Amino acid sequence: MNLTDLCFSYGEKTILDHFSLELPDTGVTALAGPSGCGKTTLLRILGGLEMPLSGTSDTPPAHRTAFLFQENRLLPGLPAAEQIRVILPRGGDPLPWLDAVGLTKEAETLPGELSGGMQRRVALARCLAYGQDKDLFLLDEPFTGIDPARARSLMDFLRSLDVPVLCTAHDAETLELADRIIRLEGPPLSLTATPRSRHSVPPGT
Repeated sequence: MNLTDLCFSYGEKTILDHFSLELPDTGVTALAGPSGCGKTTLLRILGGLEMPLSGTSDTPPAHRTAFLFQENRLLPGLPAAEQIRVILPRGGDPLPWLDAVGLTKEAETLPGELSGGMQRRVALARCLAYGQDKDLFLLDEPFTGIDPARARSLMDFLRSLDVPVLCTAHDAETLELADRIIRLEGPPLSLTATPRSRHSVPPGT
């Protein structure tokens, strides 16, 4: 997947200035960088939620992409199972998706009765259910509030999906779990010149 010369601004603030990047077609890739550098904006462009001013991308179209927002966006009056059922085809079973995130016992629990980490896992389960036939997952800070052991099992599940996963992260625990790290700074967003490691994707654009 290639991004070429993407430009984007919020008013007079430039977020992307002829930004180019080659993204892997497999595995879990983490976009690492400080808050506010432009990682979320890049995800939103890839997910079709924002339109670049110029440039091209050959990533899957928006209708073939599943997006997890930084905010959980749960419906307060629906228990965990119903949060997922509403996006499934009629008759779809939400329990396998809750099982994937370790929350089958909380199927009938309302969001307000769940911890922050559990709420995040419900949001992730809903994204996974929606994306079961998609070609790309875009996950914005997917493991916020989730303990490292649980995050590791969730990362293994994401890897098993056999579709590319692109996530944002700034914590060392999440970065250590990813297959690759692309280190960024900004705005405007740019690749950093950090040394290559076994997890890192070197600047090549």
